Amino acid sequence: MIKIEYFTFNPLGENTYVLSNEKGDAVIIDPGFYFTEEERIFEDHITKNNLTPVQLLNTHCHLDHVFGNRWVHKKYGLELYIHKDEKPVLEFAPASANMYGLGFTNYNGPLHFLDENETIFLGEDELTVLLTPGHSPASICFYCAAQHFVIGGDVLFYESIGRFDLPGGDEQQLYNSIRNKLYTLPDETVVYPGHGEPTTTGHEKKYNPFVRLS
Repeated sequence: MIKIEYFTFNPLGENTYVLSNEKGDAVIIDPGFYFTEEERIFEDHITKNNLTPVQLLNTHCHLDHVFGNRWVHKKYGLELYIHKDEKPVLEFAPASANMYGLGFTNYNGPLHFLDENETIFLGEDELTVLLTPGHSPASICFYCAAQHFVIGGDVLFYESIGRFDLPGGDEQQLYNSIRNKLYTLPDETVVYPGHGEPTTTGHEKKYNPFVRLS
């Protein structure tokens, strides 16, 4: 069974996720730590819980979700997995960060590309890749059908949705991603977003003011 933990890091309040199993293997998703103290907090968590990071994933490559990629690569030897159409977003991240006065050194290791419906394995547990563009050109979510949760990036929030006014964003694509991908999941599916607190698909279908089904 997958254990889900997250930390809120960097000046933009991004959620960094650690998914681990009973053996202590761990997947790191969207490492957003920016400050040295945030790196220390993250490293202490990995060490104290005897976790072994085995894979590094990004839901998308906006600056606040990629700050820690390089550190994870150097510390744990992990290479980055993204959707291929997020590569230009990743490459633009340092320039974007400079606009916010948040300069950083980008990940420059090997890239591995994930496709829709591909399976991520954490031991015997499985995550399915869902392609959910709109907030960014090729945002992906990681869905665990067995445990009814999805790591959703910045697509869907508690009674809100991701921005679509950033480069590569598309309003209609975002609405379609939410309706056709996330809202087709069971109502009890917990959505772990890139910012803020978790929600469920059932709650959002009823109460989300931007994309409501009932």
